[in-house]
Amino acid sequence: MITFDSVNKYYGEYHALREITEHVARGEVLVVCGPSGSGKSTLIRTINRLEPVASGRITVGGQDIHAPGLDVNALRSHIGFVFQQFNLFPHLSVLDNCTLAPQRLRGLGRQDAEARALALLERVGLAHKARARPADLSGGQQQRVAIARALAMQPPLMLFDEPTSALDPEMVGEVLQVMRDLARDGMTMVCVTHEMGFAREVADRVWFMDHGQVLERATPEEFFARPQHPRARQFLADIRSPLGLPA
Repeated sequence: MITFDSVNKYYGEYHALREITEHVARGEVLVVCGPSGSGKSTLIRTINRLEPVASGRITVGGQDIHAPGLDVNALRSHIGFVFQQFNLFPHLSVLDNCTLAPQRLRGLGRQDAEARALALLERVGLAHKARARPADLSGGQQQRVAIARALAMQPPLMLFDEPTSALDPEMVGEVLQVMRDLARDGMTMVCVTHEMGFAREVADRVWFMDHGQVLERATPEEFFARPQHPRARQFLADIRSPLGLPA
Protein backbone atom coordinates (compact mmCIF):
# COMPACT_ATOMS: atom_id res chain seq x y z
CA MET A 1 0.00 0.00 0.00
CA ILE A 2 2.74 2.48 1.03
CA THR A 3 6.43 2.08 0.23
CA PHE A 4 9.25 4.36 1.34
CA ASP A 5 12.49 3.90 -0.61
CA SER A 6 15.56 5.72 0.78
CA VAL A 7 13.54 8.80 1.75
CA ASN A 8 15.37 11.82 3.15
CA LYS A 9 13.98 15.11 4.38
CA TYR A 10 15.78 18.25 5.60
CA TYR A 11 14.71 21.42 7.36
CA GLY A 12 17.60 23.65 6.43
CA GLU A 13 20.64 21.70 7.63
CA TYR A 14 18.61 19.54 10.01
CA HIS A 15 18.26 15.98 8.71
CA ALA A 16 14.64 15.23 9.71
CA LEU A 17 14.20 11.88 7.90
CA ARG A 18 17.21 9.65 7.28
CA GLU A 19 17.13 7.00 4.56
CA ILE A 20 13.65 5.70 5.38
CA THR A 21 13.03 2.38 3.59
CA GLU A 22 9.84 0.74 4.84
CA HIS A 23 6.53 -0.77 3.68
CA VAL A 24 2.96 -0.61 4.97
CA ALA A 25 0.67 -3.39 3.76
CA ARG A 26 -2.92 -2.89 2.62
CA GLY A 27 -5.28 -3.41 5.55
CA GLU A 28 -2.52 -2.91 8.10
CA VAL A 29 -2.84 -0.74 11.20
CA LEU A 30 0.55 0.83 11.85
CA VAL A 31 1.34 2.91 14.91
CA VAL A 32 4.38 5.20 14.71
CA CYS A 33 5.73 6.24 18.10
CA GLY A 34 8.81 7.91 19.50
CA PRO A 35 9.91 11.01 21.40
CA SER A 36 8.98 14.52 20.31
CA GLY A 37 11.05 15.69 17.37
CA SER A 38 11.82 12.17 16.19
CA GLY A 39 10.32 12.70 12.72
CA LYS A 40 6.97 10.92 13.19
CA SER A 41 4.72 13.75 12.00
CA THR A 42 7.13 14.68 9.23
CA LEU A 43 7.06 11.09 7.98
CA ILE A 44 3.28 10.84 7.89
CA ARG A 45 2.97 14.23 6.17
CA THR A 46 5.22 13.08 3.32
CA ILE A 47 2.65 10.42 2.37
CA ASN A 48 0.23 12.98 0.89
CA ARG A 49 2.93 15.51 -0.02
CA LEU A 50 2.19 17.99 2.73
CA GLU A 51 5.94 17.76 3.27
CA PRO A 52 8.27 17.50 0.26
CA VAL A 53 11.22 15.12 0.46
CA ALA A 54 14.80 15.86 -0.51
CA SER A 55 15.46 12.46 -2.05
CA GLY A 56 14.04 8.98 -2.31
CA ARG A 57 10.74 7.64 -3.53
CA ILE A 58 7.31 7.09 -1.97
CA THR A 59 4.58 5.04 -3.62
CA VAL A 60 0.96 4.79 -2.49
CA GLY A 61 -1.09 2.01 -4.04
CA GLY A 62 1.67 1.55 -6.61
CA GLN A 63 1.61 5.22 -7.65
CA ASP A 64 4.83 7.23 -7.36
CA ILE A 65 3.56 10.30 -5.54
CA HIS A 66 6.36 12.46 -6.93
CA ALA A 67 5.84 11.44 -10.55
CA PRO A 68 5.94 14.38 -12.99
CA GLY A 69 2.46 15.67 -13.77
CA LEU A 70 0.81 13.94 -10.82
CA ASP A 71 -2.38 15.68 -9.68
CA VAL A 72 -1.60 16.29 -6.00
CA ASN A 73 -5.19 17.22 -5.17
CA ALA A 74 -6.41 13.95 -6.68
CA LEU A 75 -3.81 12.08 -4.62
CA ARG A 76 -4.93 13.79 -1.42
CA SER A 77 -8.60 13.11 -2.15
CA HIS A 78 -7.85 9.39 -1.83
CA ILE A 79 -5.99 9.73 1.48
CA GLY A 80 -7.93 10.65 4.60
CA PHE A 81 -5.94 12.80 7.03
CA VAL A 82 -6.93 13.61 10.60
CA PHE A 83 -4.76 16.26 12.25
CA GLN A 84 -4.06 17.28 15.84
CA GLN A 85 -6.34 20.28 15.29
CA PHE A 86 -9.80 19.61 13.96
CA ASN A 87 -9.71 22.08 11.04
CA LEU A 88 -13.48 22.14 10.65
CA PHE A 89 -15.10 25.03 8.80
CA PRO A 90 -16.63 27.09 11.64
CA HIS A 91 -19.31 28.72 9.49
CA LEU A 92 -20.69 25.39 8.22
CA SER A 93 -22.86 22.87 10.01
CA VAL A 94 -21.47 19.47 10.95
CA LEU A 95 -23.39 17.97 8.02
CA ASP A 96 -22.09 20.54 5.53
CA ASN A 97 -18.52 20.00 6.75
CA CYS A 98 -18.94 16.35 5.76
CA THR A 99 -20.67 16.92 2.40
CA LEU A 100 -18.55 19.73 0.97
CA ALA A 101 -15.61 17.71 -0.41
CA PRO A 102 -17.62 14.79 -1.85
CA GLN A 103 -19.77 17.26 -3.76
CA ARG A 104 -16.96 19.47 -5.02
CA LEU A 105 -14.25 16.87 -5.61
CA ARG A 106 -16.26 13.72 -6.39
CA GLY A 107 -19.24 15.35 -8.09
CA LEU A 108 -21.66 13.68 -5.70
CA GLY A 109 -25.18 15.08 -5.69
CA ARG A 110 -26.31 16.83 -2.51
CA GLN A 111 -28.87 14.17 -1.58
CA ASP A 112 -26.34 11.35 -1.96
CA ALA A 113 -23.65 13.34 -0.16
CA GLU A 114 -25.97 14.02 2.77
CA ALA A 115 -27.05 10.37 2.97
CA ARG A 116 -23.40 9.28 3.07
CA ALA A 117 -22.50 11.94 5.64
CA LEU A 118 -25.42 11.08 7.91
CA ALA A 119 -24.46 7.40 7.81
CA LEU A 120 -20.90 8.31 8.82
CA LEU A 121 -22.07 10.66 11.56
CA GLU A 122 -24.22 7.81 12.86
CA ARG A 123 -21.14 5.61 12.80
CA VAL A 124 -19.18 8.05 14.98
CA GLY A 125 -22.17 8.65 17.25
CA LEU A 126 -22.98 12.19 16.14
CA ALA A 127 -25.96 11.98 13.78
CA HIS A 128 -27.95 14.01 16.31
CA LYS A 129 -25.42 16.86 15.90
CA ALA A 130 -25.72 17.10 12.11
CA ARG A 131 -27.20 20.61 12.16
CA ALA A 132 -24.91 21.94 14.90
CA ARG A 133 -21.93 24.22 14.27
CA PRO A 134 -18.42 23.14 15.33
CA ALA A 135 -18.37 25.77 18.11
CA ASP A 136 -21.29 23.93 19.74
CA LEU A 137 -19.32 20.68 20.05
CA SER A 138 -16.75 19.42 22.52
CA GLY A 139 -13.21 18.78 21.33
CA GLY A 140 -13.80 15.04 21.18
CA GLN A 141 -16.95 15.55 19.16
CA GLN A 142 -15.16 17.87 16.74
CA GLN A 143 -12.44 15.30 16.20
CA ARG A 144 -15.04 12.61 15.54
CA VAL A 145 -16.62 14.92 12.95
CA ALA A 146 -13.16 15.38 11.40
CA ILE A 147 -12.87 11.59 11.09
CA ALA A 148 -16.34 11.35 9.53
CA ARG A 149 -15.45 14.15 7.10
CA ALA A 150 -12.30 12.30 6.01
CA LEU A 151 -14.24 9.05 5.59
CA ALA A 152 -16.86 10.81 3.44
CA MET A 153 -14.36 10.75 0.58
CA GLN A 154 -14.22 6.94 0.92
CA PRO A 155 -10.42 6.82 1.06
CA PRO A 156 -8.60 3.47 1.03
CA LEU A 157 -6.02 4.92 3.44
CA MET A 158 -6.37 6.95 6.65
CA LEU A 159 -3.57 8.93 8.30
CA PHE A 160 -3.82 10.13 11.90
CA ASP A 161 -1.31 12.67 13.23
CA GLU A 162 -1.66 12.64 17.04
CA PRO A 163 -5.45 13.00 16.82
CA THR A 164 -5.92 13.01 20.61
CA SER A 165 -3.07 15.30 21.64
CA ALA A 166 -5.22 18.47 21.66
CA LEU A 167 -8.06 16.84 23.63
CA ASP A 168 -8.88 16.92 27.31
CA PRO A 169 -8.21 13.49 28.86
CA GLU A 170 -11.88 12.64 29.29
CA MET A 171 -12.45 13.09 25.53
CA VAL A 172 -9.61 10.87 24.33
CA GLY A 173 -11.49 7.59 24.69
CA GLU A 174 -14.34 8.51 22.37
CA VAL A 175 -11.93 9.31 19.51
CA LEU A 176 -9.86 6.17 20.08
CA GLN A 177 -13.03 4.08 19.99
CA VAL A 178 -13.87 5.37 16.51
CA MET A 179 -10.32 4.50 15.42
CA ARG A 180 -10.66 1.01 16.92
CA ASP A 181 -13.87 0.50 14.94
CA LEU A 182 -12.14 1.56 11.71
CA ALA A 183 -9.29 -0.85 12.38
CA ARG A 184 -11.72 -3.73 12.95
CA ASP A 185 -13.35 -2.90 9.61
CA GLY A 186 -10.02 -3.42 7.83
CA MET A 187 -9.11 0.19 7.04
CA THR A 188 -5.43 0.76 6.22
CA MET A 189 -4.28 3.18 8.92
CA VAL A 190 -1.03 4.93 9.84
CA CYS A 191 -1.31 6.50 13.27
CA VAL A 192 1.19 8.79 14.96
CA THR A 193 0.22 8.67 18.61
CA HIS A 194 1.43 8.64 22.19
CA GLU A 195 -1.54 6.45 23.17
CA MET A 196 0.38 3.28 23.92
CA GLY A 197 -2.72 1.43 25.13
CA PHE A 198 -4.26 1.96 21.69
CA ALA A 199 -1.05 0.74 20.03
CA ARG A 200 -0.96 -2.38 22.19
CA GLU A 201 -4.62 -3.20 21.54
CA VAL A 202 -5.19 -2.25 17.89
CA ALA A 203 -1.91 -2.04 15.95
CA ASP A 204 -0.67 -4.81 13.69
CA ARG A 205 2.81 -3.32 13.87
CA VAL A 206 4.65 -0.58 15.72
CA TRP A 207 7.48 1.52 14.35
CA PHE A 208 9.69 3.29 16.86
CA MET A 209 11.38 6.43 15.51
CA ASP A 210 14.17 8.59 16.85
CA HIS A 211 16.41 11.16 15.16
CA GLY A 212 14.65 10.70 11.83
CA GLN A 213 15.12 6.92 11.65
CA VAL A 214 12.91 3.89 12.17
CA LEU A 215 14.99 2.14 14.82
CA GLU A 216 12.60 -0.67 15.59
CA ARG A 217 9.67 -2.35 13.89
CA ALA A 218 7.76 -5.07 15.67
CA THR A 219 4.38 -6.43 16.63
CA PRO A 220 2.87 -4.73 19.70
CA GLU A 221 3.52 -7.88 21.73
CA GLU A 222 7.19 -7.86 20.84
CA PHE A 223 7.64 -4.11 21.14
CA PHE A 224 6.09 -3.69 24.58
CA ALA A 225 7.43 -6.92 26.11
CA ARG A 226 10.88 -7.19 24.48
CA PRO A 227 12.01 -3.93 22.84
CA GLN A 228 15.34 -4.52 21.15
CA HIS A 229 16.82 -1.07 20.59
CA PRO A 230 18.21 0.76 23.65
CA ARG A 231 16.36 3.96 22.69
CA ALA A 232 13.08 2.06 22.46
CA ARG A 233 13.66 0.54 25.90
CA GLN A 234 14.38 3.99 27.34
CA PHE A 235 11.32 5.49 25.66
CA LEU A 236 9.03 2.88 27.17
CA ALA A 237 10.68 3.25 30.58
CA ASP A 238 10.15 7.02 30.45
CA ILE A 239 6.45 6.51 29.63
CA ARG A 240 5.90 3.96 32.35
CA SER A 241 7.72 5.79 35.15
CA PRO A 242 5.25 8.72 35.57
CA LEU A 243 2.41 6.17 35.64
CA GLY A 244 4.06 4.19 38.42
CA LEU A 245 4.38 1.13 36.19
CA PRO A 246 7.37 -1.21 36.27
CA ALA A 247 9.92 -0.42 33.56
